[in-house]
Amino acid sequence: MQYVFATKAQYRLAQITDCHLMATAQDFYKQVQPAQHLAAIVAQLIIEQPDAVLLTGDVTQDHSRASYQLLSDIMAPLNCPVFCLPGNHDDIAELEWLCQHAPFRPERSVQLAGWQLLLLNTKGDTPAGVFGVTQQHWLASQCQRSTAKALWLFCHHHPIPLNQFIDKHGQQQQAELWQLINAEPRIRGIAHGHAHYAHQQYVQGVNVVGCPASSVQFLPTSDWQTVDNGPQWCDWTFNADASVNWQFRRLALTEKID
Repeated sequence: MQYVFATKAQYRLAQITDCHLMATAQDFYKQVQPAQHLAAIVAQLIIEQPDAVLLTGDVTQDHSRASYQLLSDIMAPLNCPVFCLPGNHDDIAELEWLCQHAPFRPERSVQLAGWQLLLLNTKGDTPAGVFGVTQQHWLASQCQRSTAKALWLFCHHHPIPLNQFIDKHGQQQQAELWQLINAEPRIRGIAHGHAHYAHQQYVQGVNVVGCPASSVQFLPTSDWQTVDNGPQWCDWTFNADASVNWQFRRLALTEKID
């Protein structure tokens, strides 16, 4: 399935990742109330009115229906489509249920003027990412059929080593993924979550962009350390001339939600 936006010169998307919601807005994940962070981001996006929101996995922590319902309640005021791909903490059946309710959408291919955004499913049976044969065939076929000037990939797991503790839960089959990326010169970049901090690298002619978590940030260390730096996300601007820009965002959180 493909979602096609009306043609225009520029599109603004917000990428939110690793929300780690619990069953209620009062619950804690590590040292934060993740629903409070997410609600603050959504309040800002309501003001800014992006064309779409993209959730790149680990939207909840406890896999409960209540946590997905809480996500639905928080995102409901948005006046734009919300696309959601799975992370290692997500429940596929619950995500499918979620995508039956507006503003959530089930499509994994998003068509903009000049661009096609492809949303990879890297969820496996362990916390590590999987890029198996089914996903390989899907990506190859999408690239073959696409008439877009440029392509951008989104996924949950980081596709390159980051030289920190999270690498043990990183993307498996990296060689197969990069073989397909290198075979398609229109792929300009790949963005991910999972690592819980903002970073950008230029790898084999392709931008790799890590979106900071909306919940807690991980320190890029050899052991697992978390810190509350406030609600964070990444803004994207995709232009019809096949150019792209992104900006890491952070809010100062001053109020709690009930």
